[in-house]
Amino acid sequence: MERELPDAQPLAALPTTRPAGCPFDPPAGLAELREQQPLTRMRYPDGHLGWLATGHATIRAILADSRFSSRYELMHFPFELPGLPEGGMPPAPIGDMTGLDAPEHTRYRRLLAGKFTVRRMRALTERVEQITAEHLDAMERRGSSADLMEAFAQPIPALMICELLGVPYADRDVFQRHTLTLTDMRSSEEEMYAAMSGIQEYLHTLVPAKRAEPTDDILSDLTTSDLTDEELAGLGSFLLGAGLDTTANMIAHGAFALLQNPDQLAALRGDPDLADQAVEELMRYLTIAHTGIKTALEDVELDGHLIKAGESVTLSFQAANRDPLRFPGPDALDLHRKATGHLGFGHGIHQCLGQQLARVEMRVALPALFGRFPALRLAVPAEEVPLRTHSNIYGVHSLPVTWDAA
Repeated sequence: MERELPDAQPLAALPTTRPAGCPFDPPAGLAELREQQPLTRMRYPDGHLGWLATGHATIRAILADSRFSSRYELMHFPFELPGLPEGGMPPAPIGDMTGLDAPEHTRYRRLLAGKFTVRRMRALTERVEQITAEHLDAMERRGSSADLMEAFAQPIPALMICELLGVPYADRDVFQRHTLTLTDMRSSEEEMYAAMSGIQEYLHTLVPAKRAEPTDDILSDLTTSDLTDEELAGLGSFLLGAGLDTTANMIAHGAFALLQNPDQLAALRGDPDLADQAVEELMRYLTIAHTGIKTALEDVELDGHLIKAGESVTLSFQAANRDPLRFPGPDALDLHRKATGHLGFGHGIHQCLGQQLARVEMRVALPALFGRFPALRLAVPAEEVPLRTHSNIYGVHSLPVTWDAA
């Protein structure tokens, strides 16, 4: 087995600067690293000597390998995190499946998997269509311009997750206000803390109410399991966080990408059956959940290198989804591409639990938006759209758009 030379210089830092004028492309340098070596040594901000994976096949192999852990307390972070506790992250809070390994993760996953089947999520299509139409109506009534993120992209997944969790209609305004604060990176630390506390307090009240009077929703269904009230509240909080920010940014950033690629937008408008492929290609092309971390639990040989137990591996999903060995011509947005196998939803046991719901929301929202407003366009130059460059979920803070009034 070929091993790295002892005097080989590790990468000094994870590339994070995106090329100017290219709001949809990964940071410069990742492609070159991927072509040279899909797994390379990297120095982390805390001094840890770990790895960076950029190749599609390499990352897919790591995600499928139980010798790599997702536990937060074992991770070294490739980003500067000013608020990171000394000594690293604590273990995942109760209900946070992302930071768990088997068997704890398996227990939660088995209980939730049946709630997010393709069949069940597709059955929600009519409700998603109704919510989408209501927000398009509201945009139209308000005039001929809007912030697409605030008026359209954020409310749709927020309302859907409220319905899935069984949040009573009378409480949804307060609940949604808290969730939108959490998904807005412009919120202050105090606002974020207050919103999270508000959600936790609310869920700890909602769970006993669901036990007493079950309704047709996920939390009520789970009250028949062996989960404690604390676990149910934790899972509710986890589902909320997992389903809001990512989908909202995919809708808004996806609309931005289509507006900047008019030939692809024309293809979507001309062929409604292209919507499914469009969602997959946008997930690949944008890769808004761009970076992950795994830590080796034991020595692992991979790609001619020895990853030692305790070493963290940063997974660049955005580099993997632009890997020409997996996707020819990867830097072009091509809605006719068969983008199956992309890592936009992850892979392995931690693959996105709510991916089918996200697909339904995007498949409905984007064609409906451009169908309602055929002349939709940016209200500011593309370079003035505020991008989320300091978040592990990439996208836009806002998307000012305008259209021709009827």
